Amino acid sequence: MTKQKNTAKKLAIYGFGTLTGIALSLSVQSFANEQDKNSLPVQGIRTWAEAYGQIKANYVEVTDDEKLLESAIQGMVSSLDPHSDYMSPKDFVDLKENTSGEFGGLGMEIGSEDGFIKVIAPIEDTPAERAGVRSGDYITKINETSTRGMSTTEAVKLMRGKPDTKITLTLSRKDATQPIVVNLTRAVIKVRSVRSHLLEPGIGYVRITQFQQPTVALLNENIQKLVKENKGNLKGLILDLRDDPGGLLTGAVGVSAAFLPEGSKIVSTKGRDGKEGMKLKATQDDYAMGESKDPLAGLPANLKDIPITILINSGSASASEIVAGALQDHKRAVLVGTPSFGKGSVQSVLPLSNGGGIKLTTSLYYTPNDRSIQAQGILPDVEVKDKTRTVEYREADYRGHIANPNGGEENKGGIVVYDEEPVKTASDTSSVTPADKDDKNKSKDKKNSTEDILSSRIPNPAKDEQLAKALSLLKDPSAYQEAMGKGMDKKKLDEAKKEKDKNNTED
Repeated sequence: MTKQKNTAKKLAIYGFGTLTGIALSLSVQSFANEQDKNSLPVQGIRTWAEAYGQIKANYVEVTDDEKLLESAIQGMVSSLDPHSDYMSPKDFVDLKENTSGEFGGLGMEIGSEDGFIKVIAPIEDTPAERAGVRSGDYITKINETSTRGMSTTEAVKLMRGKPDTKITLTLSRKDATQPIVVNLTRAVIKVRSVRSHLLEPGIGYVRITQFQQPTVALLNENIQKLVKENKGNLKGLILDLRDDPGGLLTGAVGVSAAFLPEGSKIVSTKGRDGKEGMKLKATQDDYAMGESKDPLAGLPANLKDIPITILINSGSASASEIVAGALQDHKRAVLVGTPSFGKGSVQSVLPLSNGGGIKLTTSLYYTPNDRSIQAQGILPDVEVKDKTRTVEYREADYRGHIANPNGGEENKGGIVVYDEEPVKTASDTSSVTPADKDDKNKSKDKKNSTEDILSSRIPNPAKDEQLAKALSLLKDPSAYQEAMGKGMDKKKLDEAKKEKDKNNTED
């Protein structure tokens, strides 16, 4: 290996980059000629080898061969889409360790766009949420390190660390005039992913913050708690998936199965050949992860019949969208809120011979009615905007995102315009620290922010228009039935509206 490196360096020093490219292209030419459909891009390989040779010969500093090659792989993989990434051997080992043990983190789902790290959604009751980090924020610096050109794997590596250690993030927010600096303390991320409240007699509220291994069992536990508190079976249920960034696929299947008939199709995948691959149904084998005990055992039988409304927004991603899409397709729930995030892609972690690996997008998720979630998300049946939310971000806003294979209009985000001024809350400005504020005001802002966050976890229809609408639909059977399924085909609805407007104009 050392001899090969020295040879390469000598060739580069003497300016033989072009010859290296030609030699490499000739070595693969015979193989390429044998390929009918997937021939190697010989000219591209030649150009890459020429660039490599020029770097070795002329770059102002001595370059490391392995670093150059890893960077080439990193660039190749990360340019595919916002969710594909390369992991070095060390990163790959860290990934396996972190998925099997505890680690200190901040609690948020992130992606990559325009060379920066973007927050998809903070997870409830984590350092990120408590610090005021919002969906759509760009993380421009981690401590003093710029995230420009940083991969999501590198960002996660920097943000994770020992619990109780400090970290500073610099955020860029579309509706903020100055960078926002937040100081956080890492914590072991152990989120209790399900909580519930009895809104009024007969009507329950269940909030899922993230889909984890215990989520299905916790859903069962919370439903039974609500039944006990209600002193009888529920007559209606609100399932809140707002700002739920997703998680385990089996969790999404199990939650869907709680409300659907046995054996109902929940989600499927398709690769680049367009053929259906994995298909998951409402069966114990598909959500119990091999456990002999059914985590949904003991659920009230009427849970599969009572009216359900589901709350979604632009922070509802991945597993959340699978649940919302499945129940919408089966006409088991009315969706209320705003279009979901639109992450309908599946990432597989594939090991490489150097000990590293790549996180590669290998297929797309489809709802039971064969709708692709990708870049369009799940559309609510009843749209109700959140006037405390001034900016929305979705998958379609990411540069290089995969287009929806079924065609149709993509759902993008941006600054949200309302007919009246958005309602401001204490958390809107709590993370901004102007230079002219004294320590007393800073403490007051922090206190108000904490109180605001805590109070927001208690569902209150009087302060939440989306929740109020979801509740009113459960109490009005005719309105509930009329709204059912309206969000499944926005294109047809838009065309019908245009035709109606046209006829009215002609009249």
